Amino acid sequence: MIFLGAAAPVAAQDPQANAPAAPEQPYRSLDALRRGAPLDTEPMPAPMAKVENTDLRRQRGWPEQPPTIPHSIDGYQVDKNSNRCMLCHSRAGTERFQAPMVSVTHFMDRDGQVLAQISARRYFCTQCHVVQTDARPLVENGFVDVDHLLAPAPAEAH
Repeated sequence: MIFLGAAAPVAAQDPQANAPAAPEQPYRSLDALRRGAPLDTEPMPAPMAKVENTDLRRQRGWPEQPPTIPHSIDGYQVDKNSNRCMLCHSRAGTERFQAPMVSVTHFMDRDGQVLAQISARRYFCTQCHVVQTDARPLVENGFVDVDHLLAPAPAEAH
């Protein structure tokens, strides 16, 4: 029996296995967690996006997208006992605080019956709605709102 393991070095299956690791890549890919960093390193975390607190609503990114929240909600209590969002966005609060009322769909049960209070399945607002931040989109979005599609084209200058 011939034993070659000690006599001759065996080539690695991957010729690049012993090559130095590639330098960490800047944040520009969909690999949001590792951002191109090798698995044996701990990359610096990406900076946190800043919440936009402008009270200016954004255009939606796709049909039926839940509107984003145009203000900070830090410290808002939303649990089974209280929903701070409804102080301003309830029927009674919209006039007082000049906030848009939640959609009538939030007052319907799963069978389409209209309720006097917000439906339990729509009670936890942050399940669907997120605050607006200054984060860059990871992918381009070419969505055009129907209002823009139906708008008359501007008259051409002669």
